[in-house]
Amino acid sequence: MPMTSPIHPAGRPLAEDDLARVVDRFYEAVRRHPRLGPVFDAAVHDWPGHKATLVRFWSSVALGTASYRGNPMALHRAHPIHAGHFADWLALWSETVHAELDADHADRLVDHAQRIGRSLIYGLGLDSARRPLGLPIAGG
Repeated sequence: MPMTSPIHPAGRPLAEDDLARVVDRFYEAVRRHPRLGPVFDAAVHDWPGHKATLVRFWSSVALGTASYRGNPMALHRAHPIHAGHFADWLALWSETVHAELDADHADRLVDHAQRIGRSLIYGLGLDSARRPLGLPIAGG
């Protein structure tokens, strides 16, 4: 039997208001995080706008709403991130969604996040085992 969150009872479909709550809680935690906070604070100048964009992103991913328009890969290229940031991000995301949602919905969002993280790590050339197009890192 799946565990339930007091906030999101089991069996209720995942909804955009759930995603908004998760995104809000997640970014509260990100901003307090010793490694993620400085990276995000330097990059995000409009937190309400950023959160609204991420709700649209997760709504598109998890609910199929197609409400997000953007290029996450391009948006992440300009920032000083490394593969370790993704491990921190995923751990914090997992902790947040499991605190806010029932286990089935949380597990689904973690699965999406793992795939998104792997894609970003690979696409940004942060995977030391694999490089896009098989090209070596300059100077490496």
